[in-house]
Amino acid sequence: MTAPLAAPASVDSTTPEPTQPTPREQLLNRIQRDIPIVQRPYAVVAEQVGLTEAEALAILREVKAEGVLRQVSAIFDTRTLGYQSSLVAAVHDEDQLDAGAEIVNAHPGVSHNYKRNHSFNLWYTIAVPPESDLEAHVQKLHEQSGARLTRLMPTLHLFKIGVEFDMTGKEDWNAKAAPQYTSEQRNIGYAVTDLDRAFVTEFQKDLPVTEEPYADACAALGLSIAEVAAHAEKMKAAGALRRVSAVFRHQKAGFTFNAMGVWAVPQDDVAETGRRMAEFKAVSHCYLRPTYAEWPYTIFTMVHGRSKEEAFGKIQAIHDEVAEGIDHAILYSTKEYKKIRLEFYKPEFYQWAKDNLGTDA
Repeated sequence: MTAPLAAPASVDSTTPEPTQPTPREQLLNRIQRDIPIVQRPYAVVAEQVGLTEAEALAILREVKAEGVLRQVSAIFDTRTLGYQSSLVAAVHDEDQLDAGAEIVNAHPGVSHNYKRNHSFNLWYTIAVPPESDLEAHVQKLHEQSGARLTRLMPTLHLFKIGVEFDMTGKEDWNAKAAPQYTSEQRNIGYAVTDLDRAFVTEFQKDLPVTEEPYADACAALGLSIAEVAAHAEKMKAAGALRRVSAVFRHQKAGFTFNAMGVWAVPQDDVAETGRRMAEFKAVSHCYLRPTYAEWPYTIFTMVHGRSKEEAFGKIQAIHDEVAEGIDHAILYSTKEYKKIRLEFYKPEFYQWAKDNLGTDA
């Protein structure tokens, strides 16, 4: 096992005294929170940050051309839509790791796959449709990839999910905000309708950066913008839809380093400790996950930074305020094998299941 890592001694847990962010910085922060479903959403957002619609669109087109803005699309909750998903940690012989990762990448339900600095050296996320057997898919990947050990680490409780990069670089590392999306927003018994499936299919696409970005989706669904907005609110109320927002490429946005702080919080304390950790704005993901004999960590917190020092400093801030004395480790990516947005209802998934499992799902 990798020994717990602390932040470098030179790292402080706070950033320099902040200055007023520019309208451009405010815009890039704002569009990560949500983009309203109205006929001209960028006019609404622009007014909120002191820009004209034309100015906002020019900025967004520029950052997209630079590759910083990956896409604008809806973010859906896999569990509410009936999908089964899990983080998976695997142990591979070092000389077989790249080949094993390539096999894992070929699965259409694998959206993220990284090498990390740990004896569990391959970490990936996988999602499968409601009718599928998640464990069967992971077992097949275990066998095909040549892993020596594979552990499922599903979410037992979601304290927070929501990637929002501070594009100003002026926010304190221990700044707080109430999480927008937690387990309490999920409705696991939600009955997905045909209209829901059609909505997901259209809104998981990269929406154009134009005055009326929802026009094509409305036409495909045969609905007015008001009808689309009303259905979106219904899906939000059920927890199936989190929001429509911008998604940035971490590296291009300057956030070149990530750190996964894992904490051996006693079971009696996980609810309160997880809640407090999720309040750190620097934390993009906060989960309760299962433990194993070789893995004692209950709570996972993910942060991103412009440097290793910044990312470690954010973990240190959590430690100093919430987790002093709790055994922890910091895992970080040393190689990115795959990183895509999960696409729902893809025919390629069913073909993989047929070819590799002999089933329709």
